[in-house]
Formats: sequence, C-alpha cells, structure tokens
Amino acid sequence: MFSDVEIKLMKRNKLFFSRDSQCLQELINLIQLQKHRTIVMWALDCAKLPLEQFEAKYPDERRPRTCLELCEAWARGKIKMPMAKQAILDSHAVAKKIDDSEYGALCHAIGHAGATVHVETHALGLPIYELTAIVIKYGKDDFSKPVSEKINYYYNRLLYWQENTEKLGLAWADFLLNDTSPNKERLLSEKRKLKQQRL
Repeated sequence: MFSDVEIKLMKRNKLFFSRDSQCLQELINLIQLQKHRTIVMWALDCAKLPLEQFEAKYPDERRPRTCLELCEAWARGKIKMPMAKQAILDSHAVAKKIDDSEYGALCHAIGHAGATVHVETHALGLPIYELTAIVIKYGKDDFSKPVSEKINYYYNRLLYWQENTEKLGLAWADFLLNDTSPNKERLLSEKRKLKQQRL
C-alpha cells in the first residue's frame, strides 16, 4: 500500500504523497461525492490537530491559526476572499521562515485546508502535507501504522461531515450554497483520466 511512498522516500522527494498515492484513493473517491461545504467543514475540522501540534512547538507563531479562523469567517460570509487569501499565503510562508520540514509541512496542510473554501481541489493538500509530516516524524521504518491511522481518521471524519453538515444550520457564504456547480475534485480526476488515456 505504501510502495509509492517508499520510492519517494528513496528519491528524497519533499512530498511523499500525491493524488496518485494508492493509500489515498478511497478518500479521494469519497471527497468526489461531497458538496463543497461538506468538504470545507471536513478540512477545517481535520486541520485543528496539525494546528495544535504546530502551536505546541511554535506557540508564538499565530499565522496558521489566523488562516483557519479567517477561512472559517470567509466560509460563513463574514469576510471577503482577499483577507482570507492573504492569511492562507501567510500560513504557507511560515514553512519557509521556520526551516523545519516536519512542522513546515503542517503549515502547508493548514494553508490548504483553509484554501478548500475557495475550491475543493485544495482539500487533498491537507492529507498530502500532513501525512508527509508524519513520515518525517516516524521515519521510513515506522510510518505505516500512524499514516494508516490518520487516513482512517480522515475518512471517518468525512463520513461524519457528510452526515452532519446540513444538520448544523450554519450560515454560509452565497458561493458555498450553490449546489449546481460540479465537484471540482471529481472534474479534475476525470480530466486526468482522459489525459492518461490519450498517452
């Protein structure tokens, strides 16, 4: 299940997961079935754990937290995109500032979780970067169990939000109430499959 991850480790890639990762296919399939606002709830929820982990080591660095707070406000229609977009970019910028590959990956995971408000295709950035951080933390011989547990966590949380997003009666920005636009992650997947068939 992790043979592709092991290859990327041997090649010393910066990221050990992608949309093609075998271990993420079930999660990707489930994401493709969701409404945009369900994916937003899932991403913002799942990003709380990497944020907690990040702040335990870097308590004075507030930009990742600000990113999630402003992106939630954007999702609720309380602020406009430019303010949230800057907060997302700021979360990504922390990764360069701290020069810490594990915790930098967590900053990128949080930034992508926030950017999910903009478009569903950012949602996968959360697991791609957080799982990379887990591999860095546990090393090439011990990552498989914690990575598997985290993927199960993502999947179960998405099932939870699939069931509960509409029950909460939350306020939403108008663009997140439009259920007529197709799931962008599904569109991207279809486009990639067509491209592969042409090769």
